[in-house]
Amino acid sequence: MSTRIVVTGMGCVSALGMGRDTFQKGLFAGQCGIGPISLFDTRDCKVRIAGEVPNYDGWAYFDKRQLGQLDRFAQFGVLSAREAVAQAGLRFEKGLSERTAIVHGTAIGAQNTQDDAYQQFYGTPEKRVSGMTVPKAMTSACVSQIGLDLGIKGPAFGTVSACASGGHAIAMAMMMLRSGVADVALAGGADAPLVCGLLRSWEKLRVLAKDGCRPFSKDREGMVLAEGAGTLVLETLPHAQKRGALILAELVGFGMSADAHSLVQPEPEGQIRAIQGALYDAHWDATCVDYINAHATATVLGDPVETQAIRAVFGDQASDLLVSSSKSMFGHALGASPALEAIATIMAIREAVVPPTIGYLGFDPACDLDCVPNQARALSIRCALSHSFAFGGLNTVLAFQKYEGA
Repeated sequence: MSTRIVVTGMGCVSALGMGRDTFQKGLFAGQCGIGPISLFDTRDCKVRIAGEVPNYDGWAYFDKRQLGQLDRFAQFGVLSAREAVAQAGLRFEKGLSERTAIVHGTAIGAQNTQDDAYQQFYGTPEKRVSGMTVPKAMTSACVSQIGLDLGIKGPAFGTVSACASGGHAIAMAMMMLRSGVADVALAGGADAPLVCGLLRSWEKLRVLAKDGCRPFSKDREGMVLAEGAGTLVLETLPHAQKRGALILAELVGFGMSADAHSLVQPEPEGQIRAIQGALYDAHWDATCVDYINAHATATVLGDPVETQAIRAVFGDQASDLLVSSSKSMFGHALGASPALEAIATIMAIREAVVPPTIGYLGFDPACDLDCVPNQARALSIRCALSHSFAFGGLNTVLAFQKYEGA
């Protein structure tokens, strides 16, 4: 029997605000964190809304030296890791530092640093760029900065798989803990993609909504780009028990797959295999699942495909499942979304409340699931899945369970 893996800390930064408590309050209240973009001039943009972290000021959390070395996405990652470690009550000393891993994902990395460098080089006569551009812009910069900030010296690396990046990070961390490579792992994702050039590029894909995010709803227009970070502290159950940690939930399985179909068009077969893989790894059958935190980005094509996958796996039971989309509230934070949604799933289990899918205007026959429209709903949840289905057909599904002791 494989080693059991538990969650002992959670930290997040999102469009709902700074920190875990703000996130949970907004999540269950059905608060919308999506609004007009303030980070840059949108006069030349067709899309002018996003899920910005509200009123964020890096000076409140980092000194001048640190800020000079941290892209915005890495700042979010470090802050989410700090909060998760504080909740877990960990101190990285007496050998624990070397027995702690960091696995953190990002879809698109240091966009602010790259955008600044391009503007300085192509837009000024001097053509000068900062000497910190490369260290700040490394895709793995957030991983390194978390280790530097917290003094963690164990195995550390990043995962890059579009908007499944944070899910792959959590799955990889679970594998490392099961294998005995580490006793503790910090796992999650971070992204800060809100720069003008990138938004214009997303516009060209014709998948962005102009007025809001409405997953599973009729007349939905598409996804809303967002920023943020989420980090989980994972531990082997014996390690958590030995130190008397508060256990928030149990991570009991994961499934991963690739569609090998299209860079941008989803298809159900890969999603089905990822869901089935998570059920198999968790030793669940389909009747065990009470709730699914869906990938559900509100695209015209994506939501029906996910619905097909859920119905293929769960059959008639799919009509009784509660399946909601947290992205309706904080937008699509790319590689950070799987971590934020994992946290939302754990909160749903712990509080016995399913977060709603807000912005829902009415029934779409192609999305014939109970998506908990517009208002949270009480539900005793023992077993839940969190889906992440990325561009390029890269899929992860995480299985969380209420912790019920040894």
